[in-house]
Amino acid sequence: MTDFYDIKGLLTEDERMVLDMTRKFAKKEIPNKFMAECFEKDRFPTELIPALANDLMCLGIKTNPAYGGSGLSNMIYGLVCQELEKADSGIRSFVSVQNSLCMFPIEQFGSEEQKKYWLPLMTAGKKIGCFGLTEPDFGSNPAGLRTTAIKKGNEFVLNGAKMWITNGTIADVAIIWAKTNPKDTTGESIKGFLVEKDTRGFYSRPMKHKWSLRASDTAELILNNVVIPETNLLPGTNAGIKTALACLTQARYGIAWGAVGAAMACYECALDYAKSRIQFHGKPIASHQLIQADLVEMITKITKAQLLIWRLAKLMDEKGIDKTRHIQVSMAKMDNVKMAMEIARSARNLLGANGISLEYPVVRHMANLESVFTYEGTDNIHKLSIGRHITGLNAF
Repeated sequence: MTDFYDIKGLLTEDERMVLDMTRKFAKKEIPNKFMAECFEKDRFPTELIPALANDLMCLGIKTNPAYGGSGLSNMIYGLVCQELEKADSGIRSFVSVQNSLCMFPIEQFGSEEQKKYWLPLMTAGKKIGCFGLTEPDFGSNPAGLRTTAIKKGNEFVLNGAKMWITNGTIADVAIIWAKTNPKDTTGESIKGFLVEKDTRGFYSRPMKHKWSLRASDTAELILNNVVIPETNLLPGTNAGIKTALACLTQARYGIAWGAVGAAMACYECALDYAKSRIQFHGKPIASHQLIQADLVEMITKITKAQLLIWRLAKLMDEKGIDKTRHIQVSMAKMDNVKMAMEIARSARNLLGANGISLEYPVVRHMANLESVFTYEGTDNIHKLSIGRHITGLNAF
């Protein structure tokens, strides 16, 4: 219904198998009624974590099997993100943070001891991670963050605060990005540190009153003279802020796929509704020209977005993570989320008054996408990054 150009036909047998498996899992374990209840109650369904880890095996999906992961492709990871966000952005966000923002930096920049301890536990869902970069005063300009990590002997003392942290209250470990030089204004001294939840002086508190991503755990992190051993430093994070941004590139890739899933859910709901809603002379509203025009616009936009992420996945799998241009990921994240927001709004309009009811998934996706549009780089920041690349001129 949403594969107009037979993208599935471009996939390998293994990729199609994972797509089908994830789709069945989401339909059974994450139905609309369940997610609507979580959304309404502002609750992340932690009871799903064992099934995500053990049944769907989507935690550690790209992690090296030597550390307990599945070692699968970027294409497969993208397909999983698509189907999970088709259920809800909060579920995909949880999986994205665990994989791209926690396990990825540990595997890429951690010590052998850190990899051997954390990655198998995180793959099994026995340890949950969060990513602490964004601060109350620094989002789009992470190089300006104020959290510090001052070395004292064989230890680091961390002070600061982080904001809008997915998985923040349920995480067993936080990857905190902090400056080892408080006077640094370039971000060159920023490094990653593993801070466990029970560490003295480390607190997390849920962020309330949000009307987007309500079925996602979102927290503020406070670090008040948090003392950690030197061994908790991720030793490979010597490139400063560039290391943290490499993690965000991975997360943006998953978002680019997830946004398509949200759009697909809205379109499919709108199509089913239009074919069954009877108005004017006993006919379904899908028989009217304006409704058909809206549906055609929706499926066309989705199809273009599907082709964009399919090609991006091929590039990442062929060239490797380190050789794929981050701006290519930025373009996909930027445009696909914008597309999904347009689809959600069109679907809400097509459903009329029912469009604002949680009985249907549309308004939930529409609200969630407001956050997806902003996090991991705002629309304007991605435009400026791409603009700098194509012109050679920095407009920041």
